[in-house]
Amino acid sequence: MKKFSITTALAAALAASTASAVNAEQVFNRVASFAVVDNLPEGADRKAATSAEIIAASEDGNTLIYSDSPGKRVGFIDITDARAPKAGGIVSFDGEPTSVAVAGAKAIVAVNTRESFAKPSGRVAVVDLATKKIDATCDLGGQPDSIAINKDKTLATIAIENERDEEMNDGQIPQMPAGDLVILSLKDGIADCSSIKHVALTGLAEVAGEDPEPEFVAFNGKDEIALTLQENNHIVIIDGKSAAVKTHFSAGTVDLKNVDAKRDGAISFTGEQADRKREPDAVKWLDDNRLVVANEGDYEGGARGFTIFDTTGKVMFESGAAFEHAIAAIGHYPEKRSSAKGVEPEGLEAARFGDDNLFFLLSERASIVGVYKDTGTEPELLQLLPSGVSPEGAVAIPGRNLLATANEVDLVEDGGARAHVMIYERAEGDAAYPQIRSAEKDGLPIIGFGALSGLAAVEDKPGFLRAVSDSVFAFQPTIYTIDGSQKPAVITEALPITRDGVSAQKLDIEGIANDGDGGFWLASEGNSDKLYSHAIFHVNKKGEIKEEIALPEELRANEIRYGFEGIAAVGEGDDLVLWMAVQREWKDDEKGLVKLVSYKPSTKEWGAVRYPLEKADAGWVGLSEISVHGSYAYVIERDNLIGQAAKLKKLYRVALADLKPAALGGELPVVKKEEVRDLIPDLKALNGYVADKVEGFTVDAAGNGYVVTDNDGVDDSSGETLFFSIGAIDAM
Repeated sequence: MKKFSITTALAAALAASTASAVNAEQVFNRVASFAVVDNLPEGADRKAATSAEIIAASEDGNTLIYSDSPGKRVGFIDITDARAPKAGGIVSFDGEPTSVAVAGAKAIVAVNTRESFAKPSGRVAVVDLATKKIDATCDLGGQPDSIAINKDKTLATIAIENERDEEMNDGQIPQMPAGDLVILSLKDGIADCSSIKHVALTGLAEVAGEDPEPEFVAFNGKDEIALTLQENNHIVIIDGKSAAVKTHFSAGTVDLKNVDAKRDGAISFTGEQADRKREPDAVKWLDDNRLVVANEGDYEGGARGFTIFDTTGKVMFESGAAFEHAIAAIGHYPEKRSSAKGVEPEGLEAARFGDDNLFFLLSERASIVGVYKDTGTEPELLQLLPSGVSPEGAVAIPGRNLLATANEVDLVEDGGARAHVMIYERAEGDAAYPQIRSAEKDGLPIIGFGALSGLAAVEDKPGFLRAVSDSVFAFQPTIYTIDGSQKPAVITEALPITRDGVSAQKLDIEGIANDGDGGFWLASEGNSDKLYSHAIFHVNKKGEIKEEIALPEELRANEIRYGFEGIAAVGEGDDLVLWMAVQREWKDDEKGLVKLVSYKPSTKEWGAVRYPLEKADAGWVGLSEISVHGSYAYVIERDNLIGQAAKLKKLYRVALADLKPAALGGELPVVKKEEVRDLIPDLKALNGYVADKVEGFTVDAAGNGYVVTDNDGVDDSSGETLFFSIGAIDAM
């Protein structure tokens, strides 16, 4: 089994992340998700991109307000019932809202109105929460980013970023005009435009000091403002009342160890990145003397975690890569970002819940929220919460034990998830997520995983299963062993699939079945003449490929990209027959009919039957798995739709007696199917949006059915992997 070296901090983080499930302490669980497209007025184009970036809450905690930059609006969500959020309408602007905060009965909105990068402009707008009307605006003299309001609601501060053109000079700074900081007075939530003070920030940073690019602001209880200059790798502390710079310091660098620093289709935490600039994005105060920053990075850095500083710049705690390791342990590691900034911690929130001082770290690329307890020394990682795609902002509502995240990415053009606001409640109980994670080994190693597809039972071992990874990890194809008897389920072993002593390449493993001798039959999806091998592989118990079975010409002549999505073994010895589910109609298939293909290893005979698909109202419908138990073959039939659009995610079965293959090239019999279970209620159980890729199903040695979803390796997805049992299959 391949092992990865990690830090001691990770071992503690992994233990802490599941401790709540054991001790039934106060935990956060998601209670609702709201697609911001549902806030659009009647007649609006629902196919246009939306977003939820920065989010705030009304003082009574019953209304959420989020910025939607592409839509040039802010949206309102009624969360009087947090488990049933309702559309609250929108307010439109003549520019792009970049941030929003609340003062009393007003929302304070920063709006970017620039003509170009060279001519930045913007204003602050005051919106009445009750009437949803713009009461007043103030010109800011530049392009705004973050906004913050002090504790007694008398001051607002806005970072005037005047962001750079990333297409100019390879995105390097300096690029004029320089940014600064605005401070203005508030009275009853109304901004006093005449009170605006501009705080000059030039000459402070070691990196491009003539071109400060303010990013994020936060007030402490003494009306001091912490400000990050992300591209300049610098932090500034300003007196909010006098507008004087009190101190400033470089955010410094980190020597990262045990990181995956190479984008290569494999997860390997063996690399190092020395002297990595932090380049912090969000900042929050933990108390009046300590601040925490999210080290997302920009064009020269990104330390993949967070740092706690005091106001002099002294590092009180550095997380290093521990946050990233913990994320990888639950299958959310974005391998395609390995050579860049990894999980990219970007957003932050901090608040006191009961007796606990908590802060929430948002990973843009892993779509995860880390819940940390501030202990005064080393923070304690309590949980990892699943969010929508790319959480950008968060707001805590301690009075109602709520947390909400704004998730900025809208994948409408790709048929993916829409931008969402997600709501979590803190209560006594068990953490619902993750449902599967990797094991610790001797307190240290971790198994990186993601993109789980096919499942198979471990013979004679109830609750134990095997899974495979698909093309996301085409250069590290792996067979995982899962202990499904634990909650969350635990990946205990990882068996690399090898060819001639090295990791097999260019495989898209979508199905796995036991061969009866400790080895496995694997189905790989692809086009035979293209990147991935479209074939059957026979591997031994060491994971070594001993045989590759190519498709016969009768199949190759009509194949398309959507091929084998599962494999099952029926019989044994010379009577063994393999059955593969073809996902979609091939060129020789009638619309609505797909093949279940058979192969008999002893005679090398191929055959097939046809399986009738449900009709697709939108998108397409196909098969994602085939598994055998008792006298039935079970298949997953699903559409390729996600969220509210998803209509079909079902488990069907076909009697083995009806699987009578005919020769390829001739008339193929059509089998009868029987519905076993609608999986959509199961996919809604965690109160997120419905995942599209239900990819794995099997029945364990005790007769219990298990289901897993494919998270696409966090590639244009939220990264959530749902793994659950549906109980005794014979009782259905």
